[in-house]
Amino acid sequence: MMPVCVALGNYYLLGERYFTNEPVFATASAIAFALYWFSVVMLTIVIRRTAGSAMQGQILEQMLGMLWKLGAATVLLGLFDLWIYSLVPSLGVGFSWIKIWPMVLVGLVCDAFICALLGLFYALQQWKNDQADDEKSARQSAEIEFDALKGQVNPHFLFNSLNTLSSLINADPGQAEDFVEDLARIYRYMLQGGRADLVPLQSELSFMEIYVRLLKFRYHEALVVHLPDRPPADLTIPPLMLQLLVDNAVQYNILSASRPLTITISLTDDRSIRITNNVQIRHRTIGVAGIGLRGLSGKLRTFTSREMEVSEVGDTFSVTIPLLPDAVSAQVPAR
Repeated sequence: MMPVCVALGNYYLLGERYFTNEPVFATASAIAFALYWFSVVMLTIVIRRTAGSAMQGQILEQMLGMLWKLGAATVLLGLFDLWIYSLVPSLGVGFSWIKIWPMVLVGLVCDAFICALLGLFYALQQWKNDQADDEKSARQSAEIEFDALKGQVNPHFLFNSLNTLSSLINADPGQAEDFVEDLARIYRYMLQGGRADLVPLQSELSFMEIYVRLLKFRYHEALVVHLPDRPPADLTIPPLMLQLLVDNAVQYNILSASRPLTITISLTDDRSIRITNNVQIRHRTIGVAGIGLRGLSGKLRTFTSREMEVSEVGDTFSVTIPLLPDAVSAQVPAR
C-alpha cells in the first residue's frame, strides 16, 4: 500500500505539480516515504501496547480502546506530516486546518478497518483456545471417570478371587496353584495396562482368556464366554475395556446352571468389536447404562470420532466398540 499512499497523499497536497515537476516529485516522494514509515512504526507501537492483553478476553473493549488511541495518533500524525511539508519552501504547501481534516478522516477509516481485522483475529484465536480447553477438560474428565471405574472393578474382582482361592486350597491344591498363577498374570497386566493409553487387541483378548478362566472357577457352567479367533495385529483398544463390560454383565445379570449367562465377544466387518450377552437382570440399576458406559464412551472419544454403540433388543444387550490403529499403543503381555 505504500506506493499508493505516497502517490495519493502527494497528489492531494500538491496537485498536478507532483507528476509534472521532477524536483517536486523527487522531494515530495522522499518526504512521503520517510513520513509513511514513521507513521507505520508509531501506529504499530500503539497497536502492540493496546492489544497486548486482548487474548485474555474483553476483545470488544480492547478494540474500542485501540480505535480511540489510533484515532488520536492519526490526528497527531496528520498535523505532524502537514507541518513537515510546510517547512519545505519548494513544495509550496501551507499549514491549513482545511487540508488536515480529509487526511484525518481517511486515516480514521483505515484505523477502524485495522481494529475490525484485529478484533476478528483475536476472537478467532480465543475461540480456538476455548475449544482446546474444552477438549482438554473433556479428555481429563473421561480419564478420571474411566480410572474410577477401573478402580471400582478391581477390588471387587480381587475380593471374589480370594474367596474362590480359599475354597480351592482345601478342595484342590493343584487347581489353587494354577489359580494363583493366573491371578498374578491378571494383576500384572492390570498394572502394565494402566500405564498405556492403547494396547493391541491381541493382548487384550489374551488377557480375557485368563480372566474368563478365573471367572469360570467361581461360576462354572453358569457362565459361558465366547472369544474371537486371533484378530489382526494392527487393531488396538483402551486397556481393560472388555473386562469392564464383562464384569458389568456378570454383576447385573442372574447366573445359574439352569439359566447360564452367555457373553459373546466378536469382531465386526467395520473394525469394531461387539460384546453381547443375554439379559436376565438381577435388579434394575443404572449400572451399565449409566456411569459405566459414559466413562467408556468418553474414554473412546479421546482417540476417535467413531462412537460406541449400545443396543438392547428383546433379551439381548450389546455394546460395539470401535477399534483403533496401533500408532500409539504399547505392547502389554498377558502371558
